Amino acid sequence: MTDVLTPVLTNNWDQDRSWTLASYEAQGGYGALKKALSPEFGGPDAIISAVKDSGLRGRGGAGFPTGLKWGFIPQDNPKPKYLVVNADESEPGTCKDIPLMMATPHTLVEGVIISSFAIRANTAFIYIRGEVLHVIRRVQRAVQEAYLAGHLGKNIHGSGFDLDVVVHAGAGAYICGEETALLEGLEGRRGQPRLRPPFPAVAGLYASPTVINNVESIASVPSIIDNGAAWFSSMGTERSKGFGIFSLSGHVTNPGQYEAPLGITLRKLIELAGGMRNGRELKFWTPGGSSTPLLTAEHLDVPLDFEGVGAAGSMLGTRALQIFDETVCVVRATLRWTEFYKHESCGKCTPCREGTWWLVQTLARLDKGQGTEEDLDTMLDQCDNILGRSFCALADGAVSPIQSSIQYFRDEFIEHFNHGGCPFDPAASTLFAPAGANA
Repeated sequence: MTDVLTPVLTNNWDQDRSWTLASYEAQGGYGALKKALSPEFGGPDAIISAVKDSGLRGRGGAGFPTGLKWGFIPQDNPKPKYLVVNADESEPGTCKDIPLMMATPHTLVEGVIISSFAIRANTAFIYIRGEVLHVIRRVQRAVQEAYLAGHLGKNIHGSGFDLDVVVHAGAGAYICGEETALLEGLEGRRGQPRLRPPFPAVAGLYASPTVINNVESIASVPSIIDNGAAWFSSMGTERSKGFGIFSLSGHVTNPGQYEAPLGITLRKLIELAGGMRNGRELKFWTPGGSSTPLLTAEHLDVPLDFEGVGAAGSMLGTRALQIFDETVCVVRATLRWTEFYKHESCGKCTPCREGTWWLVQTLARLDKGQGTEEDLDTMLDQCDNILGRSFCALADGAVSPIQSSIQYFRDEFIEHFNHGGCPFDPAASTLFAPAGANA
């Protein structure tokens, strides 16, 4: 296993009280910060160049080159620059940022300081999902420890660089995972996406130049500074460099976080996770959470990188690998996902507000075996009228599992019509059975 997994962000998760400053510094923590702040390293531009050379791409789903995003900040703009960390992890199936912040929040804090120095920001915000109070408290304590140790505040380590970090608790809206809706929430307004342009790099938080990055993206920066861009780019694939945390949930023997190079296959990850639970067969899975088109057992050997998953017709997204075996009804699973998106729509734009509601109505009827095969084409037509016509990607994510489930499991939808309802025995289905029934 050690020759496949690449524990970097997760390397100290098994240490005693790994979330404390003492434990983090005992593992070499904040050494990268001191290196980045030293005159010998070359200053902010050298940090941006190192991140560009490493090939680090955004770990929040979009996969945009991180160093390139930092380079978009107009340094001739007299307004203050801001760094905002998107820790509003809300995608169904995604569970990498929260355990990272729980186990080693100082990795994130150190990354925030280095990244802020690179883009010349003197204020940074960590926006955390409001329901995870234990995570908020842990990150707040880590920030406090960093202030007390001189890693934050005025004239950090004699470099002349000042930085304040604010830990902000969101109100628990999935839509605030969208970067402009997050900015609205930070400014005290209802979380709704903004029309772009202007883009956040030009007019973001408080109409000032702003960089918004995912937790894992920022937490990866210290290791790049510490070990070098070539070290990071030596892992992964040609266009998807480095490592990432793959979250395996569902019907595997040992669900959890597996940090591995981009390009690893699901077949290998399932093997590392002890195989499918109870010896069952893989039926379908999501490569990047429920907002990405689902894939099937025929995609077990697809490289899990941005290009490989894209070529297979889906998206790598947040690497939230939800694994479902043959006992699961794909129609019911898709309905539950769609109900989530209907509930979480902010309602700002009509295609999403009305479209997700109608998708739920249609899917609910199909789940009960009501209608005909023509209704599948009607629902696909609904998806076509929603896709690409909303302010943000929430609506696009809502239609992805529907379109892909019909593509791969049309016969199962038809079987619902023929059966007059779900043909699966609820008592045998791990999706329907009570918790622990098939453990």
